[in-house]
Formats: sequence, C-alpha cells, structure tokens
Amino acid sequence: MIRAIVTDIEGTTSDIRFVHTVLFPYARERLASFVQAGVDSDPVRAILDDLRAEISQPQATPDALIAVLLGFMEEDRKSTALKALQGHIWRDGYVNGDFTGHLYPDVLPALRQWKAQGIDLYVYSSGSVAAQKLLFGYSDEGDITGLFSGYFDTHVGAKRETQSYRNIAEQIGLPPDQLLFLSDIRQELDAAREAGWQTVQLIRGEADHKSRHRQVSRFDDIHPEQTSL
Repeated sequence: MIRAIVTDIEGTTSDIRFVHTVLFPYARERLASFVQAGVDSDPVRAILDDLRAEISQPQATPDALIAVLLGFMEEDRKSTALKALQGHIWRDGYVNGDFTGHLYPDVLPALRQWKAQGIDLYVYSSGSVAAQKLLFGYSDEGDITGLFSGYFDTHVGAKRETQSYRNIAEQIGLPPDQLLFLSDIRQELDAAREAGWQTVQLIRGEADHKSRHRQVSRFDDIHPEQTSL
C-alpha cells in the first residue's frame, strides 16, 4: 500500500520549458548584480563559501565565482550552491509578480485527491528546497504548499543515485515499498526502484521505449492503490 508519494518537478508537475525559458534566463540576467550586491552578507556570502568548497578554490574572488556560476548555468550543472543562489533570485521574481510557477492542469486535482486519501506528499527536485517552495507557493493555482509534508533537494544526494532514495525513505520514516516516486526521467526512477521504491514515469511527450517503468501522460492516470512493483 502506498502511504507517501514523492514527486519530481521539471517535466512532471511542471513544464520543463517554464524552467528553461523563464526561470533560467531570469536568474542569468540578474546573477552578477545579485552576487555583487550581497557579497558581504548572508545568504550570498555563505553560498559563495559553499561554492569555493565545491570547486576546491578557497581563495576564489567573487568575480571568479560569478564566472563559475554562469558556466555552471550553461552546462546545467546540478550544483547545490548554484541552485541555492538561483532560488534567492527567483524569490524576487515570484514576489514581484514577474511570473508564477507553472503547473500542468491535471496536477492539483490529483494531489488534492491523494491528500484526502491520507497519502503524504513530498517533493524531490534538483532545484533547492527554497526554489521548490517558491514554485508551489506562487503557482498558477496559488499557494499549494500546504499539500506537502516535506521537500528534498540534492542535499540528500543526486537524483540518479540509489542512496539518495534510501536517505529520503529514512527521513520520511516509511518502508521503501510504501513509497511511490514520480518522475519523467527513467534513470532517476531506476535509482528509486533499486532502493525498493515503487515508481511511475510521467511522459508528457513521446514514450520512453528504454524505460521499464509504468508510463502515464497525466497525474489522473496514476492510481496509488493499484501501484505495485
């Protein structure tokens, strides 16, 4: 029996194009000025220290770190420091009403139904927890953060590593076979399955013929009570 559902964001609850055509450009345009304005105070100072440790360059200057961050953005590097900084920049955009967090129309009704059935809901994304809360707090449907019991990012591990899902299961406090992970990426689902989780792959476009996971195109095609390994 499924007692908790953990969902990815990009390509799962939300159109990946929103991230790449709205969020990423917004952060890229403002990254240098945001860092320069906050370099002597937290949270920017702490993030830059984390980045120095990440790249093993403890003496790197702010300008050098800005160049590294912009390079990471071009590579779409899953850097924890970059994700944290992006989250702070995006907060300004959400609060100022420059954009709202995209949700596919089938997502919210399904989340509400599962919550009403007593299933706990969580989020696991490579974006920082702060960024996750912003997307759902300022979503197209308003603030839906009250539906979620918790959020996970790369602090628990990379999304394609099996240990990450073991870590999440331990933090949630449920056996892996009572956890269902939703993602559009089969390699992430492979890692979750290896950790003993149940899995469903959201396919918003062409079918993934290399995947061994059940594929659906909408959240309302997912029936947790019928899901099994």
